[in-house]
Amino acid sequence: MSPAAQIDDLTFAHPGADLPALEQVSLQIPAGESVALLGPSGAGKTTILALLDGRLHGWRGRVSVLGVPLDPDRPPPRASRPDTGFVFQEFALVERSTVLRNVLNGRLGRMSPLRALLGSPTPHDLEIARTALADCGIADLAERRVDSLSGGQRQRVAIARCLAQEPRLILADEPVSHLDPARAGEVLALLTGAARARGATALFSSHQPDLARRFAQRIIGIRDGRVAFDVPSSELKDEATAALYREAEPLPGLSLRAVS
Repeated sequence: MSPAAQIDDLTFAHPGADLPALEQVSLQIPAGESVALLGPSGAGKTTILALLDGRLHGWRGRVSVLGVPLDPDRPPPRASRPDTGFVFQEFALVERSTVLRNVLNGRLGRMSPLRALLGSPTPHDLEIARTALADCGIADLAERRVDSLSGGQRQRVAIARCLAQEPRLILADEPVSHLDPARAGEVLALLTGAARARGATALFSSHQPDLARRFAQRIIGIRDGRVAFDVPSSELKDEATAALYREAEPLPGLSLRAVS
């Protein structure tokens, strides 16, 4: 089976940056698995997810998503865009709209251009949206406004919107960073379980090793824009995670006190 995503020898620097955000990154995301990008803030996890979502430009290397090569200078083909869904850290919902309307926004890429422009879902679109709401345990919130919901409920709406898109690859950027440990486990169980039930691949970023171990089959460690390790979750060693989060060594001749 072909991988869900493949990155080979990728380097990328944000405009005006002195150092690359990603440098000589090569990794493979197996189809049908749940995979975690693990690492500290600023390691490059979000940049990798944005790349696979087709929102990053000006990179060097080779990238393919669901068998479609990406071009560093143009967005992915319109026909293939709905196959990749994204769950944002900050939810990215229309706060003053209803839960159902937000979830239906996930159907826009599957509608004809005219229906998408008019925001006119078919009965089939409505059925898929309501199924996604039920699968996320929020069917009773369909007519509630998003700005009346808790953080955990908002993240369930964001996941339902992604599922309504019927993606083959689900990307999630720190999807539980604002939630308490119990809610975080519930949301990651929902995300990875829904992907597995649909035969989709899930790739989520995290800075919490315990959650990555619990909900990912494979863990890719990212530090300073490079791949530090890529192992099955059952083989992740405490020493590897400790090295991932270890403070950088000070430059020769300087003490930490001198540069603080």
